[in-house]
Amino acid sequence: MTDPNAIQPSALDQLPDRDPEETAEWQASLDAVAREAGPHRAAYLMRRTLERAEAGGIALPKLLETDYVNTIPTSAEPALPGDPELEARITAWNRWNAAAMVTRGSKHGVGGHIATFASAAWLYETGFNHFFKGKEGDGSGDQLYIQGHASPGIYARAFLDGRLTEQHLDNFRQEAGGNGLPSYPHPRRLPWMWEFPTVSMGLGPLSAIYQARFNRYLTNRGIKDVSASHVWAFLGDGEMDEPESTAALALASREQLDNLTFVINCNLQRLDGPVRANFKIVQELEAQFRGAGWNVIKTLWGTAWDELFALDTTGALVRRLREVPDAQVQTYQTRDAAYIREDFFGKDPALAEMAKLLSDDKILECFHLSRGGHEASKVYAAYKAAVEHKGAPTVILAQTVKGHTLGEGFASKNANHQMKKLTVDEFKAMRDRLDLPIKDSDFVDGVVPYGHPGADSPEVRYLQERRAALGGPAPARRTHALPALPAPAEKAFASFDKGSGSQNVATTMAFVRLIKDLVRDKETGKRWVPIVPDEARTFGMESLFPSLGIYSPKGQTYEPVDRDQLMYYKEAKNGQILNEGITEAGSMADFIAASTSYATHGEAMIPFYIFYSMFGWQRTADQMWQLGDQLGRGFLIGATAGRTTLTGEGLQHADGHSPVIAATNPAALTYDPAFAYEVAVIVREGLRRMYGEAKPGEDQNVFYYLTVYNEPLPQPAKPQGLGIDEGIVKGLYRFSTAESAGIAVAAGAPRIQLLGSGTAIHWALKAQKLLAEEWGVAADVWSATSWTELRRDALEADAALLRGEDRVPYVRQALQGAEGPVLAVSDYMRQVPDQIAQWVEQDWSSLGADGFGLSDTREAARRHFGVDAESIVVAALAQLARRGEVKATAVKEAREKYGL
Repeated sequence: MTDPNAIQPSALDQLPDRDPEETAEWQASLDAVAREAGPHRAAYLMRRTLERAEAGGIALPKLLETDYVNTIPTSAEPALPGDPELEARITAWNRWNAAAMVTRGSKHGVGGHIATFASAAWLYETGFNHFFKGKEGDGSGDQLYIQGHASPGIYARAFLDGRLTEQHLDNFRQEAGGNGLPSYPHPRRLPWMWEFPTVSMGLGPLSAIYQARFNRYLTNRGIKDVSASHVWAFLGDGEMDEPESTAALALASREQLDNLTFVINCNLQRLDGPVRANFKIVQELEAQFRGAGWNVIKTLWGTAWDELFALDTTGALVRRLREVPDAQVQTYQTRDAAYIREDFFGKDPALAEMAKLLSDDKILECFHLSRGGHEASKVYAAYKAAVEHKGAPTVILAQTVKGHTLGEGFASKNANHQMKKLTVDEFKAMRDRLDLPIKDSDFVDGVVPYGHPGADSPEVRYLQERRAALGGPAPARRTHALPALPAPAEKAFASFDKGSGSQNVATTMAFVRLIKDLVRDKETGKRWVPIVPDEARTFGMESLFPSLGIYSPKGQTYEPVDRDQLMYYKEAKNGQILNEGITEAGSMADFIAASTSYATHGEAMIPFYIFYSMFGWQRTADQMWQLGDQLGRGFLIGATAGRTTLTGEGLQHADGHSPVIAATNPAALTYDPAFAYEVAVIVREGLRRMYGEAKPGEDQNVFYYLTVYNEPLPQPAKPQGLGIDEGIVKGLYRFSTAESAGIAVAAGAPRIQLLGSGTAIHWALKAQKLLAEEWGVAADVWSATSWTELRRDALEADAALLRGEDRVPYVRQALQGAEGPVLAVSDYMRQVPDQIAQWVEQDWSSLGADGFGLSDTREAARRHFGVDAESIVVAALAQLARRGEVKATAVKEAREKYGL
C-alpha cells in the first residue's frame, strides 16, 4: 500500500538534476526551518515562495488554496469614493423596504425571501453606486445576473429611485391583476427591468459565461463593439453545487474572459442548513476556480478583524480559521463570548493568550457582525481589483451572514430561508439597528410601513446622481425600436418548391442547404449564428467551415490536418460558427445570448442551434424555459428526429417525445415538417414573425423548434393551390387525395383521412396506395406540420367562445366536409397527435411509437411500434369496420396478409 505521507514523484523527477548539491542545500534549509521554527513556519515560507514565483512568471503549478484571510489586506485597499454615510443610509432604506415588502406579502400567503438580500445588500449596493454601467451611456452597459432570491432588495432600490410605487411593492408576487412584481427576475413578466432570468439555479452562472463570450463574439465579428460591457453574475455558495454552475469555468479562463466577474455570496448556508457543514465552502470554491484558471479574490473579514490579525504573531489565528468547519462558524454567530473564548480560542495556547487581550464586545463584533461582504470598503476593493484584472475572469468569494441586520431570530439560523416575515417588535428593533426615522405610530393596525426619505432627499438625489454618472438605471432591459430585418431573397425558399426529382434528400440536409443560401444574403447573412455541439459533420454542415469559419478568439494558430481539402477545418477570430464541443447546455447558453442580442445589445441576431433531437429538450428543457422567459428568438433544430429513424443507435438515441416536452413551453412554436418545401415555408415565416414586420397583436418573442430527419427520400414538389402556405404555417393541409395521387378507386368507395407528420407521411402515402389497390378504400393524406400549433389555435378558439366570440378552430375548418374517419400517425408517442383529438369532428384514432426505442433497421423498428404502412392499413380497416363500411373479416385478412 502506498504511504499517503510519502513524497510523491512529480514531473520534475523526469528531468536530470544539473546541480544535486544545490538541490540538497535547499532541501536542508527547509528541514532546518521545520525543525527549528516548526512545520507551520516552514509551510508559511513555502507558500510565500510559491506566490513570489507565480508573481514573477516562473512556471510552477499554482497554489489552489490560500489562507482563510482576505486577498486584499486593509493596508492595500483603495479609498472608498463617494459619500459612504449616504450610501449606508440608502442601503438601510433598501434593507427595510425589502423586509417590509415580503412581510406584507406573507399576509396573502404568497411568500418571499428576506435573508438572502440581507446578507448580500452591500454586494449589490456597492456595485450600483460605483460599478454597474447602465444602458443610457455609450455601448450596451453591463449585464447583471441578479441572484433570484435577492429580488426584494432590487425592487426596494427601484422604489427608492422612483421606478416603482408602493402599489407595486404591495403586489409583490401578485401579478394577475396588473401592476404586480414577479417573484424573481422574470423578463417576460417585467420586461422593462429584468434582462436575465436566474432563479433556476445553476443557469445564471452558465449563461453569464456564455454571455461574456458572446459579447466578445459580437466585437470580434465586427457586429458591434461591446468591449466596454462587463458581465456580473451574483450567485449563492449553495447554488455552486449545481453542475451547470461550474460547467463552463474552463471556457471562461481558456478564452480569457476578463469581461466577466462572479460574485459568490458565501453566507455558508443553503436552503436547509450549512453548505459544507464539515468542510469549508470558500476554500473548496477557491481551489476549484484557481484550478480552472480564474483570478480569485477572497473578501472574508471586516475591519474589526484587523486587530486580531495584528496580534497573530505565530500564525495560530490563521491556522484556526482554516480548520474550523463552516457549521461551527455559524454556531459562533449565535453564541455568546464565553462560548467563543472556550471553543475557538481555547483550542490553542497562543490563541488563549490572545483572547485575554480582547473584550467580550470585541469578540462578538468580530464573530457576529464583521464580515468582508458587509463592508462597502472591502467590497469596493474587490470589485475594483476585478474590473482591472486582465487576462482571466474573476471570482469574488464574499463572506456574509445570512439574515444580517434582521435580528437574532434570523442571522445564521438554518431555517431562515423559509422565514418569510418579521414581527412588529422585530421591525422596531431593526429600525433602531438601522437608525431609520420611522415612528411607532407609523405601524397602523400592525402593518409595517414602507419607508422613503422623500423624492428630493439627499439619499435619493445621491442615488440618482450616481446612476446618471454610470449610464442610467440598473437593472434595466432596453426595448430597442429596431427596424425590421429585410426578408431574404425569395429564390432561397422557392428553390425547394420543385422537389428533388429522383434524388433522395433528408429534411436535415434540406434545412442545411437552405441555411447555406441564407447566410450568403447580403443584408442578413452576417446575422445568422450557427450553433452546433460537435456534430456538424453528422448534419452535413462541414461545408460551412471554410466559408464561415469557426469562431475562436485566438484564430487558427496551427495548420489543420485537412488543410489541403476543400472543406477543411477553419477557425477564425471573426468566425461565424459556434462549435461548442460536446455540451448541449453550453450550446443552449450560446443560443440564449444570441437570441436576446436584439434587446441586450440592440443588434438582432438569428441563431440556429442544431442538435440530436434526443439530446436537446430532454437534457436542456430547463434552459428552453429560461429562453422563453428571456424573450429569446431563433430556430432550434432537432435533427435525426423521431423514434425509428436513427437506425442502430438504440434506446437512448430514439426521440419519441421531444414535441411533447416542447408543447409545454408557451414560447416554442413546434413543427414536424415532412418535406423540404415545408421547411422552407416555416423558416421564411419564422424570419418574418421574429425579425420582420409583425402582424397586429402578434408576439415576436417566440422561438421555433423544427424536427428534421436523417432519412433520405425523394422530396416532392410543392402542391399547387391556394392556402398551402397558410396550412403549413397553421399546422395542417391536404397533401393529396387518392384521386390526385393517380390511384384508381371505385365510385362510392369507403374513404378515410390519414394525417401524418414528419417522416410518417411517407408511411401514410404507402398506406394510401395499399388501401386503394388491395382493399378498395380511398384515402386522403394530410400533412400535419404542427400538432401543437393546431392545439393552441383550438384552445384560443375555446377561450374566444367563453368571451362570446364565434370562432371555429382551424383544424375543424380544414377537415370540414372530409369524408370518413381520421387516423393520425407520427414517429412520436400517440400523445403528440392526440393533442387535437377533441376538436376533430370525425371519428378519431391514432398510431404512435410509444415506449422505449430499440436498435434495429427502420423497417423492423416501425413494424415493432406498429406505425409502418401495413400497420396503418390494418388500423384504417379496423376504423372503417367499426363504422360498418368494410367487412370485419377484412381486418383479420389484412393482419395475416402483412404478418402483423
